[in-house]
Amino acid sequence: MSNHPIVILTALDLEYQAIRKRLVDPELHRHHHGTRFEVGRLASGHCRVALAHVGTGNQSAAVLTERAIAEFTPAALLFVGVAGALHSHIALGDVVVATRIYAYQGGTSEDDGLKSRPRSWETSHAADQLARHIGRTDAWARGLPSPAPEVHFGPIAAGEVVLNSKVSGHARWIQQNYNDACAIEMEGAGVAQAGHLNGALPVVVIRGISDRADGTKLVTDRAQWQQRAAASAVAFATALAEEIAAEDKDGGWLTTRGSAVRGHQVTYNIARDNSRVGIQAGNVHGGIRLGFDASQPMDLAVALAGFRAQLQRARATGRLDEDTYAAAEAELTVANEALQANTQQSKGKLTLALKKLRGLISDVADLAAALATVIALAQALS
Repeated sequence: MSNHPIVILTALDLEYQAIRKRLVDPELHRHHHGTRFEVGRLASGHCRVALAHVGTGNQSAAVLTERAIAEFTPAALLFVGVAGALHSHIALGDVVVATRIYAYQGGTSEDDGLKSRPRSWETSHAADQLARHIGRTDAWARGLPSPAPEVHFGPIAAGEVVLNSKVSGHARWIQQNYNDACAIEMEGAGVAQAGHLNGALPVVVIRGISDRADGTKLVTDRAQWQQRAAASAVAFATALAEEIAAEDKDGGWLTTRGSAVRGHQVTYNIARDNSRVGIQAGNVHGGIRLGFDASQPMDLAVALAGFRAQLQRARATGRLDEDTYAAAEAELTVANEALQANTQQSKGKLTLALKKLRGLISDVADLAAALATVIALAQALS
């Protein structure tokens, strides 16, 4: 089982209840600001899920998405709910998986009309590929009424208005500026923004189609299409969550996506004996510390003498010009004198001289790496 849960968020209680029914032994998890999550395991496998109800609207969705990410450090976040279809080929009960989220209400009002200022967020390639793989099979739809709903991949428009018309000004605005959008809803933009700002966390918005956004919403709601659409979206979302959890075994999903940023991993390169190491790595995410092995203590005066010898060799081999060498030698002399004075004021002079020295030789890789060790030793004196 993955150490990282999948966070699933919903806007409506009926969507929340549909997911909760699939959890085994859900336990209440209270955030210190009052948000309540239920954490459990999906009945069909070993995927751990942290479930929360965020209410309607992009603003509250963004805030609580941020809170969920900080609280659980998930492998991925899924937003599951219902939406209105914007194209006739998408049937009631079908599932739309967002490939892009439009925040469609942005614009500028000018004398000649309202001009669109689009903003959008793409679904991550890895999450999109995984969702498409699941969509090609019928396994995810087991237990749903026959015929199985279709899965559509395409953009989704997210705003703050419930659209229930084909001819309103709002509808015309979307048709004119976001004609490729498959569905319309009210939370996806906030969720996508929060995921983008958190190390590009994989966020997938999954919507079941409950109406056609054409003035017939009351009719479809009475026919319980919201419940049917929610069931379709939840079935697909839980299948996707299981697949992500399986790929994230031993952190594989996070590693392949470079998401170690969220785990605050740090790479240490240690210099032992007479070796000097700068940065030796493929992809480094998080902090980098250059230093020396604490088990191999080194005297700062010895380190400065060793660096002076390296400086002289760099000059002799032509890697350091005469003017730069003279300026570097002057700063090195100041550093030595400050070290010998051994006062609180001289420690400040020592650090300043080494920083100036670093600026002079930063384009000579081996000197820069060696000086990093000297600076680390000097900082240990403070």
